[in-house]
Amino acid sequence: MAKIGYARVSTTDQSLDLQLDALKAADCIKVFQEKASGKKDDRKELEKALEYLREGDALVVYKLDRLARSTKKLIELSEVLEQKKIELISIRDNVDTTTAVGKAMFRMLAVIAELERDIIRERTTAGLVAARARGRKGGRPSTSAKKLEQAIKLYESKKHVIKEITELTGVSKATLYREVAKRK
Repeated sequence: MAKIGYARVSTTDQSLDLQLDALKAADCIKVFQEKASGKKDDRKELEKALEYLREGDALVVYKLDRLARSTKKLIELSEVLEQKKIELISIRDNVDTTTAVGKAMFRMLAVIAELERDIIRERTTAGLVAARARGRKGGRPSTSAKKLEQAIKLYESKKHVIKEITELTGVSKATLYREVAKRK
């Protein structure tokens, strides 16, 4: 069984060192690494790792959240691995599907994670309903028309840079640009 590692961080300013050290210590013969959000479906290095893996190999990750951000995606990926007869090892989560207990633990962790996500969604929905019943409205407060108009005048005067305009008026850069585009 060959151990193939996969390491991922979400942003370019984060370091892969911790994961790479752990994968090396786990005797991975090859490690695929990338800096990309876990929400993205098109993670090129993960795709390369999946193409590289052969029946009987093991995909090794530092933590399960390096593979997927949602339980659904994680389960989908585990099904792909299972079809290809590839094992999954997560160092930090102590999951090793090369054993019967490891397979069971992985499935239980996935179910618990899904339950947790559903509970959070229910609480959020209930909180929003309760807030609306009390007359509160969700979302960000809208920018006052007066401040937005002031920001547009400063922008059109071409005497100030965007940073100065946002500091003077409190109107965000995105809101200012959106309004400028709308008026063109």
